[in-house]
Amino acid sequence: MDLKEPPPARLSEKADPDAVKYDSEGSDEYAEGQVQNGQLSRGLKGRHMQMIAIGGSIGAGLFVGSGSAFHTGGPGSVLIGFIVVGLMLLFTVQALGELAVLYPVNGAFFTYTCRFLDESWGFAMGWDYALTWLTILPFEITAAGITISYWRDDINIGVWIAVFLTILVVVQFFGVKGYGEVEFVLGLIKVVAVVGFIIFGIVVDCGGVKSDPRGYIGAKYWHDPGAFRNGFKGFASVFVTAAFAFGGTELVGLAAAEAADPRKSLPKATKQVFWRIATFYVLSLFIVGLILPSDNKELLGASGANTKASPFVLAIQEAGVKGLPSVFNAVITISVLSVANSCTYGSTRTMQALGVRGMGPKFLTYIDNQGRPLWCVVVQILFGLLAFIGEASNGSTVFTWLLSLSGLSYFFVWGSICLSHVRFRQGWKAQGHSLDELPYRAQFGVVGSWIGFGLCCIALVATFYVGLFVSLQLPLFTLILDR
Repeated sequence: MDLKEPPPARLSEKADPDAVKYDSEGSDEYAEGQVQNGQLSRGLKGRHMQMIAIGGSIGAGLFVGSGSAFHTGGPGSVLIGFIVVGLMLLFTVQALGELAVLYPVNGAFFTYTCRFLDESWGFAMGWDYALTWLTILPFEITAAGITISYWRDDINIGVWIAVFLTILVVVQFFGVKGYGEVEFVLGLIKVVAVVGFIIFGIVVDCGGVKSDPRGYIGAKYWHDPGAFRNGFKGFASVFVTAAFAFGGTELVGLAAAEAADPRKSLPKATKQVFWRIATFYVLSLFIVGLILPSDNKELLGASGANTKASPFVLAIQEAGVKGLPSVFNAVITISVLSVANSCTYGSTRTMQALGVRGMGPKFLTYIDNQGRPLWCVVVQILFGLLAFIGEASNGSTVFTWLLSLSGLSYFFVWGSICLSHVRFRQGWKAQGHSLDELPYRAQFGVVGSWIGFGLCCIALVATFYVGLFVSLQLPLFTLILDR
């Protein structure tokens, strides 16, 4: 991008996807290419945006996958690892919020990467992100089916896959409003469940549960079996789990193009991310580390949606409270379905933006009169049918490969967002604009984006180190169907 080139002031006749009108009042509109077959519906209200920011992607990655991190790294490694990735996301979402409020266009960070970094970089990142959600959907649907086996293991999982996939299709008929309402309700349930668990965990740790023979626990398990397991190798292994658990936090920026009033709702939603990271991830995992020993053998199976090995469920069982494990298993089922709903939203909007920019098949650009990217939804649902591969004897191997291909994509996406923000600020200054003209400014500025990018690089190095040189049992993606 030529930093001296002025930003487009009017919509171009060629329907340039970058052609977004901007003035000091913060007005904006879509390019013609995005609305020639209809327009994405601005149906997301402020409450939808805030709930997407607070609890949108809380799912099996936190409730189940964190168990493998506890077993391989210990509670100290989990706490530090999730804080590092959480800080990375805090800087990233702040940068994304500044860009999305100024340019609430479809495709969000993919479009920003094309505009402020490079077209080829944007092409790679856009399809990487779309394919990540495409491949995660069948995993999440299968995972939802596996959670039911906690109560009924006599029903073939294919039945539940068909049921959940049908529910997902029905939600798509309601467009972005359906997505927003479903996420609001399910997100609220997740938030209440996590807050309830934190309160429950504090009571257990203080010895306030009569059914728990351990009495006062305090920081006992941080000393025996210890806060750290497997040294630096165990610590480095946490980053993949943390990335999978935090994945989807950036959806709040992607939803800006369909927010009823992005200038007001997006800044509020962006600020909520801090509380989501601090409370629902860091604090809840800290509580788990206090009341559940990291050498619990059941944690070996903590992956996919094996809720019987969820550290949250195990912590409740250790306290001897009857009935509550089933309640939390239901919360995990709801969480997995919520993430599956987010899969459909994230992939379809990204694919539609890729099509508009000429980086994907033209039929993906079609939007019906209800504001739904119809063919993108069809493609996503077709990928959802891959969940039936689980009926094959080697189905888990197929899923492991699919998820391994997309497992590191989040670091790539988050790093690209931070760099896009840095380049945007450089261009903004070169064109003679002041920061006072921005409708919303990232609280940590360019420094925060550089720190976020640096943390992404460190996390990638640690992840490759574990993948290439460390031999640890890291079952994050390996138990997809093995029960």
